[in-house]
Parts: sequence; structure tokens; C-alpha cells
Amino acid sequence: MTGKPKNSSASGGEDPTGTATNTGTAATAGTATNKHNVPTAHATLVGFAAIALWSMMMGLVRIVSEAFGVTLGSAMIYTCGAVLLLVFRRPAPPSSAPRRYLLIGGGLFVFYESSIALSIGLASSAAQSVEISLINYLWPTMMVLLAAAVSRRRHAVRFALPGALVATAGVFLAVGGNSGLDWHAALGHVVENPLPFILSFLGALAWSVYAVATPSMSKGYDGTSVFFPCVCVALWIVHFASGEGLPATAPPLHAWLTVLVTAAVIAGGYACWGFGILHGSMEKMAVASYATPVLSVGASAVLLGLSLSLPFWCGALLVAAGSLLNWFVRAR
Repeated sequence: MTGKPKNSSASGGEDPTGTATNTGTAATAGTATNKHNVPTAHATLVGFAAIALWSMMMGLVRIVSEAFGVTLGSAMIYTCGAVLLLVFRRPAPPSSAPRRYLLIGGGLFVFYESSIALSIGLASSAAQSVEISLINYLWPTMMVLLAAAVSRRRHAVRFALPGALVATAGVFLAVGGNSGLDWHAALGHVVENPLPFILSFLGALAWSVYAVATPSMSKGYDGTSVFFPCVCVALWIVHFASGEGLPATAPPLHAWLTVLVTAAVIAGGYACWGFGILHGSMEKMAVASYATPVLSVGASAVLLGLSLSLPFWCGALLVAAGSLLNWFVRAR
């Protein structure tokens, strides 16, 4: 999750109704505000808080998965997160939302959140979970390529390719480890435990489709708080179908607290991002969001007690650089 694109569900698109508009009504106070009299700079800082929160998500999800199991831990996190969103960010009645948006957008949202949570838990080690999370951050690159493909602009895909190649090289460098930019080593590492890598890649692809397709479907409706309970249902179904059951021993108190913290981080990230989109500077938030891969890697290293290699850090920087390059291309 992750630096999200802007849309009606606080996650993607370029809906002009969601951007901050400086009205000049606060000129006498010397502070730019929007039509809700919320200082734009303050709202933008709230949006930045979402990026900081999401950067902690991957490491926290891994900790919960190690304590409660892959499927049970994910289901518990999103159940608590759904409750928090319904309490603090109550949605408009679903009957007021376009049915197409609820079905298609909801399906993509549920698949993305479920696949990312499960992929982190299915990683064979804490270090591999960080590698998998980096694959998730290919979604900005996929989003730009998809948007270019469906646009009518000439050579749009060609202009988007440099950023895509830089970001992809970053993933190979990070997954290949000390082998450097060796795609044979990277693929060999993936083959050892392919499912979480596949889930993370498909999740990134689903989110890029969500970001490009849903803004025009939503008609201004914010479906995040509606979709979260659906993620819960999907994860509980996966849990009971997997037969994983309960942990062999009762998790300690700090593990239960970590579930609540992780749910607050994910749900709070969506709430902060939505507030920033409505009242802050979307341009500044978009640029800042592309630092998420590096921030996430750093936060995961601290939370999981990992010592990551120099090639991995270089790979994370390349993913961020490729995504930022794509943002500049899209801004043009």
C-alpha cells in the first residue's frame, strides 16, 4: 500500500473535484485555504502522514503473520481496520454509488489488499517479505504504462518505457541480492517460493488497473470504507478454506497490540490520504508518495531487525526513481 494514486476512494485518478482549491479567502491571514477553510499546507501534511503510516505496513503485517499465521493474521488486521474506518470515516450509503464502480472497483480493491497481505505472510523469511513488498511498488510504473496504453496520445507508451525499465531493474537488483543486476539469480530466488511473488505482482497490476479505471466510474463516491469489510470477508473465507486454524500457542500481549497498531496504520493511512486529497496539494502529495518504496524498506528493516545489503537499497532507490520519472512523464 502504499503511496496511493488519487481517486474517489482516496486512492487513484485525477478527479478535479478532489483536488485542493485555494480560494484566496484566507489572504488576510496569509494562509492558503480551500472552500472548507482548512489550511492547504496543514491538509497536505496530513496527506504526508499517510505515506509515513503506509511505509510501516509491510513490516507490521509480517510481525502479525509470524504470531498468528498468514491467513488468520491478515483477517484480524483487516477486520479491525474495517471497524476503525466505519467508526471514524463512515461512508455514504452504498445505494448512492454507481453499481459498476462497486462491483469492478470493489473487486479490484479486495483482490489488491488481500493479495498484498497474504504475500507478505507467505514469504519464507522476513528478508524475503521486504523483497516482495518492493514488487508491490511497481504499481505506479504499471499505472503509467496502462494509462499511456489506453490514452490517445501519440508515443505515450514509448515515453513511459524509460521509467518502467528503471523501476524493473531496481526490482531485479533488490531480489538478486549480492548477485547484482543478474536476472538469472533473481528468477532463481523467485522460483524457490513463487506464490508470494506472484501474488504481489498481480496485486500491483490490479491496483494499477484500479487507479486508471475507477475514477471515471465512481462519480465522486468514496468506497474505501465500504470495500474494507469486503476485504475482511474475503480473508476470513481464505482462512477457513485453508484449514490453517489457530496458533499452536497463545500469542503474547504485544502480538495482539501489534494487530491493532497495524490496523490503525492501514486504516489511518487511507483516512489521512483522503483528507489530504480533498483539502491539500495533490501535486506535492504525489511527488512525496514516490519515496514510499525507500521509506517502506527502511521501516521494515527497523521493525524486523534486518540488515539489508547495498544492492537492495540501490534497487529500492531505482524503483522510486523509475516511479518518479513516470510521474514527470504523466505530468507532461
